[in-house]
Amino acid sequence: MSAPASASATADTPGIVIENGVTQPVFSYGEAVQEVVYVEAPMDSDADGRRDLIEVDVIRPAETEAGLRVPTIMEASPYYGRDPGDPLPDKTRGFPGWWDDYFVPRGYAVVQVEMQGTSRSFGCPTTGGPEDTISIKAVVDWLNGRAPGFHPDGSTAVADWSTGNVGMQGVSYVGTLPNAVATQGVPGLRTVVPISAISSWYRYVNDQGIAWSTWSENVNFRYTEYLADYVSVGRTLPGSVSSPACESVITGLGDAEQASASDFTPFWQERNYLPDANKIKTGGTSVFMVHGLTDFNVKTMHFADLWREVEKRQMPRKIWLHRGAHVNPTSFRLTEWQAVMHRWMDHWLYDIPNGIMDEPMADIQRPDGTWETHSTWPDAAAEKVDLRFGPTTADAAGTLSLNTPKDNPSQSFVDQIESQAVKIGNAEQTKPGRLAYVTPPLAADVRLSGTPELAVRMSTTAETALLSALLVDYGAGPTVTVAGKDPLEVVQESCEPEDLAGRTGCAEPMEASVAITPERVLAWGHIDVKNSPDLRRSHALTPGEEYNVRWKTLPSEHVIPAGHRIGVVITGNYNANPTSNRPARDAAAVGSQVTVYLNGSALTLPVVGGTNRLGF
Repeated sequence: MSAPASASATADTPGIVIENGVTQPVFSYGEAVQEVVYVEAPMDSDADGRRDLIEVDVIRPAETEAGLRVPTIMEASPYYGRDPGDPLPDKTRGFPGWWDDYFVPRGYAVVQVEMQGTSRSFGCPTTGGPEDTISIKAVVDWLNGRAPGFHPDGSTAVADWSTGNVGMQGVSYVGTLPNAVATQGVPGLRTVVPISAISSWYRYVNDQGIAWSTWSENVNFRYTEYLADYVSVGRTLPGSVSSPACESVITGLGDAEQASASDFTPFWQERNYLPDANKIKTGGTSVFMVHGLTDFNVKTMHFADLWREVEKRQMPRKIWLHRGAHVNPTSFRLTEWQAVMHRWMDHWLYDIPNGIMDEPMADIQRPDGTWETHSTWPDAAAEKVDLRFGPTTADAAGTLSLNTPKDNPSQSFVDQIESQAVKIGNAEQTKPGRLAYVTPPLAADVRLSGTPELAVRMSTTAETALLSALLVDYGAGPTVTVAGKDPLEVVQESCEPEDLAGRTGCAEPMEASVAITPERVLAWGHIDVKNSPDLRRSHALTPGEEYNVRWKTLPSEHVIPAGHRIGVVITGNYNANPTSNRPARDAAAVGSQVTVYLNGSALTLPVVGGTNRLGF
């Protein structure tokens, strides 16, 4: 097969080689050109009277000096300044990771972009603010001839070697920046690969009116300030966080966050990428998402919320859902990941018809480590099934069934701080701090695929109430715990060829432990009733008044075995191990009594096969 026209400027210029539908490694990595470029962004985030310059490290085949034009794989990060040995302004920092070693010989450029206010870039970081997006978008524009760039000596830098086609990829914050830029509809951004990425900073720091306790306890409801200050460490150019301009910008983030009191204020609204998801299609961008089903750092609602928008508009897409936590795919499926990224980038950046879009859309890993392919996610056969609550008795858990309870029964619990394990344990035992409802034993395996929802009619004796719902698989079986990493560990782990060969560094397999337990939590969700139905502002509750509260749990992709029971636990405050998967405690609610009216309450489950699959 001959190379696409975009791969070569003239008939005499060396071009890419394609065999078996993929580009071949015909260009020398050792002779590749490395250069530093500063791209001018259309903003002045540090208010110094000059537009911010965004630092870019470039590596590209040497043949691009002779007229070869190539597409670009981009990684934009706020964390480069955290690396030891920060390079001089005119030297690249090197290219950790496997992307450059793999793709440069196959006819690609690889660029690393330092987000504004970090490392060698100018300006001030704003933790998900518009400035993040503008700084990275400017580099896509430069690669398409729409933004000015400069060499360190001040001379003009033109990306005349670029076809303009760009693919962005990354993990965590580094995967969030592709989401941010894609939702601006940028011409030339042909694909994004967000891995464990944020789609709404509000939902990263809060859950439906409640601050996640790890953030609130560690940084006193000023997480955005903390993170902006954190990524500013290692600045090597003027305009660093030590300047009064950036100090006031970063402190202002904490002030605005604290003032929001976990309401969805304009501060958070401008850090929400979902309203602009339609622009992904406008820009002609495809999406390949990867997320861990046990990622309690960037929780699973982030992929699901953006995926829902992408799916609704039938955008080109693919997804991997793995059983792990906050990790890079090189840690759990290295060979397959390199192969699928090779074909994905070839198709979207070189327009090579290799059949990647004709394959199943979703790859899903089960707790035992095996993988399945599905035509889509959620499963096309998933139907919403409403299960009603039946009263708890002295010696039995309440019921979940298709039947509405007779009369108007109500049940109450006391808001008290207990561990998650105590809240869900022994569903038949009456406990003052929770209400538990379970189905009959399942006649066959039941797969849940999608996002469970709660509708609860309730009242409280206080002026505030926090409601938590825990979806539980009741039945003895394996609970699999897969180790995750913090964001900086994920982006800084080594991934050189020697690491891959020896399965060290980024290629280290995920550590998984298995324990046989009587139940396991499948999903959970929380809401501050003061924010129902409007997350934008909270209102004090009237003790004794009834409220209809609706909220979602985390997305679910689970198979519950025959003989087990599906349960839901309704409770208030609870504590857990010190991870970010628990809501902040509300002292004003502790000790109050919450009453649930069963006739106005239901659990809605996304059941593959619908009601008939449940068998009751």
